[in-house]
Amino acid sequence: MRWKNHIFQVSTGIIWLSSLFMGILASIPKILQLNITFTELAVDASIAFLFSLFVWYVNLFSLPRFSIVTMAKTRIIRKLTFSLLLGMVVMAILVLFHQLAFPRYSFSSMLMMYQFRGVLINLTISMVVFFLYQNFDAQQVKLQMERLKSENIHAQYALLKQQIDPHFLFNSLNTLKSMIDIQDKEAGDFVVKLSDFYRFSLESRKEDLVSLSQETDVLEAYLFLLHSRYEDSIVVRLGISEQLMHSFIPPFTLQLLVENCIKHNAFTRKKPLFIDIYTEDDHLVVKNNYQFRENEQSAGVGLDNIKGRYGFISQQPVAVVKSESHFIVKLPLIYENIDHRR
Repeated sequence: MRWKNHIFQVSTGIIWLSSLFMGILASIPKILQLNITFTELAVDASIAFLFSLFVWYVNLFSLPRFSIVTMAKTRIIRKLTFSLLLGMVVMAILVLFHQLAFPRYSFSSMLMMYQFRGVLINLTISMVVFFLYQNFDAQQVKLQMERLKSENIHAQYALLKQQIDPHFLFNSLNTLKSMIDIQDKEAGDFVVKLSDFYRFSLESRKEDLVSLSQETDVLEAYLFLLHSRYEDSIVVRLGISEQLMHSFIPPFTLQLLVENCIKHNAFTRKKPLFIDIYTEDDHLVVKNNYQFRENEQSAGVGLDNIKGRYGFISQQPVAVVKSESHFIVKLPLIYENIDHRR
């Protein structure tokens, strides 16, 4: 049995070998007769062999016209009945043809025995084809479901990645507007850094993962943009191990987490927001002091987006720990080699 271009097929070798086996098996009663000649035995076996070939190809020819999975039981019974009746006619023709070709053997006198033999062969082959095709049909349904599931997962993942750009642009434009309103002299530098940041965004758009080293470089550019607006109200402290810079995380993960800290916390110069980013074992930790902001509104993109993307590319979940004083997010680092520590 082969799966080629999603078409059910049974190899010619299987059909002919099984038909030959049927012919030999059907002739066993003749073999037990001591006075039978080899010619008579071969002719007798050829009847069952040719009939088996006929049944094989009739069953295979009818398969593309229906699907067993969706076919009603009554229709299956009708088709089997038609196959048996047609088989009886064909068996009678084969016996008469052999009788004419070999008149010295009394094949016609044993027509009922050949018909009984034909019914058994027909039922056996029809059942085999039925179960082979049923298994094939079930496999095709399973493959189709897996393909649809895979396409759905890729679509969801692509949607998560597409959320990042408009989300960041919205926040950046708000920052730029605030700088222009207060006539900040660094607004020009902000636009340049924003342009550089978006250049990286376009370059990494198709990437599912970036190295922690790249992500840190992008974060430093992003921190400059933050400092242009918030100055000393936000303090970000980096403690990332150089040995783990070759690991990978989804792009813009740190940027989203820093944004998440800013959105959910109140801060001033006298009471700044402290964000610590450091590595711990095989995790990247982002920790901030918790200073609840009242009437805070959020689109819920940041942390949910990170959890969603990690769910597609890693079996390790993103851990979130919240206490009265701190909010901590632990990101599992991803490695090309499982034995990265060796």
